[in-house]
Amino acid sequence: MAAKYLRPFRMGRELVRGLDRWCLWMADDDFNPADIGKSPVLKRRIEATQRMRLGSTKKATQESAATPYLFQENRQPSCAYVGIPAVVSETRRYYTVARLSSNVIAGNKLYTAIDPDGLLFGLISSSMFITWQRAVGGRLKSDLNFANTLTWNTFPAPELDDATRQRIIEAGQKVLAARDLHPERSLAEHYNPLAMDPALIRAHDALDKEVDKAMGAPRKLTTERQRQELLFENYARMTRNT
Repeated sequence: MAAKYLRPFRMGRELVRGLDRWCLWMADDDFNPADIGKSPVLKRRIEATQRMRLGSTKKATQESAATPYLFQENRQPSCAYVGIPAVVSETRRYYTVARLSSNVIAGNKLYTAIDPDGLLFGLISSSMFITWQRAVGGRLKSDLNFANTLTWNTFPAPELDDATRQRIIEAGQKVLAARDLHPERSLAEHYNPLAMDPALIRAHDALDKEVDKAMGAPRKLTTERQRQELLFENYARMTRNT
């Protein structure tokens, strides 16, 4: 009975390292309260959650004890989304993100962005984005610390016409296809800076070409300094118009 509610659960660590973690998810329309009485596992875990919440010193947590079968916070997308780890290693050449189905439940260390066509995956997977993250984003010790307000909401991407959008989407799909050549590898293994697969490097180079041009570069850029200069030019132009 409990198995029907079992879902993959991912925080940033699980996503990047390819680790399995699971949760009981009862927020969908198929939830039947009668199942709790039929399943000792569900009953035991829900009762333990209720006791934990009632014992909390936080009022919001105590109030959530009224619905112990639900996550206290539910930001789960109802469609395909990009999972963005809150923290990634400073050594990564690209920000390690993945496209996930709505069946994969995201924890609080995994940001989510609805991405039905793959455009956001392409943008966030580009060298342009990780350059912006390094320039304006936060840090956790020396690692990159993503924030939707500080990093993503300020990313100075211009309005994209349909043809440009499609080229970025298709280039992002080729990155995914290059990863699929080695499905046994985790994102951490795919993006080991000392051991990236040549096919994956080529796919990212092709993606960078499309994103660099979309940002206003005449051709694919070759240095982080070039991308920084273009990013801040775009940012200054966009903020002048607001």
